[in-house]
Amino acid sequence: MEKIFEIKHLELISSIVGPNDKNLKVIRQYYDIKLILSAEQIYSNASKEINLILIDLFNMITKLAQTNIIFNERDIIYIIKLLEEKEDKTIIFDFYLNRKQLLVNERGRPIFPKTINQVKYLEYISNYDLVFGIGPAGTGKTYLAVAYAVMLYKTNKIKKIILTRPVVEAGESLGFLPGDIKEKIDPYLIPLYDALYEFLGKKIVEDLISKNVIEIAPLAYMRGRTLDNAFIILDEAQNTTKMQMKMFLTRLGFNSKMVITGDITQVDLKYSKDSGLKDAVSLLRELKDISILKFERIDVVRNPLVQKILERYEDES
Repeated sequence: MEKIFEIKHLELISSIVGPNDKNLKVIRQYYDIKLILSAEQIYSNASKEINLILIDLFNMITKLAQTNIIFNERDIIYIIKLLEEKEDKTIIFDFYLNRKQLLVNERGRPIFPKTINQVKYLEYISNYDLVFGIGPAGTGKTYLAVAYAVMLYKTNKIKKIILTRPVVEAGESLGFLPGDIKEKIDPYLIPLYDALYEFLGKKIVEDLISKNVIEIAPLAYMRGRTLDNAFIILDEAQNTTKMQMKMFLTRLGFNSKMVITGDITQVDLKYSKDSGLKDAVSLLRELKDISILKFERIDVVRNPLVQKILERYEDES
């Protein structure tokens, strides 16, 4: 075991190692190493390369703790990933120092962007009427778009929130599923409901839906409409056809924002080349009035065990 760090500011021990040593536990799990705190000294049995990253990590989180910046185990993993990618340490610190709270959720928990790309994404949504957020699941594409929509509604900047996604059948025909059209379609829209419930609470969401202030509907319901004073989110856009995407894009009205999210590597259409999202990004990328943010795998910060499970499945495929 090698001593890699000494905690000189004893009042910061809890922040550095986390409550009940949670920060140390997540590092142990991430690298599959032994990491011990003994008499304010941290010891590691990792390789020299990993230990150098951990030294930078503990210096970083000590600096964050000294400036009263709140961070958790998820941030620990993200900082490690940035350090592995050789990201400038000043950029990492500045990200945590300057990131701004977006809003407070229904339980009173503050919502912050969790990665550098998420900060850029929110800046794009603020500055552009049409934004594409593209990347793998777990990067916060839809979650942050819904959060921003709720923030604008709460500050009276918009009058309506519209959430939509294409209904792509996976093994079952809608015609054979039980219930009316709402009962058939709602399961496809659960992720959108979940995000709204977190930010507003179920009772308020249901009330706003009944008043048509919030509308959650399949993409086909957007045809023939012009959407003014609204925040419109198209989720799972990789499963739109080219014609559906054209139809949706031309719904944008005055004083409205439109965010289109999707993962172009996960197209469920019969032919991947028919994806409206792929086509739109290629066709519109040169337009100055829109913005495209491509999230990377580094933006997916999961529990280390989940990450290892995914790596095993990827190695198997």
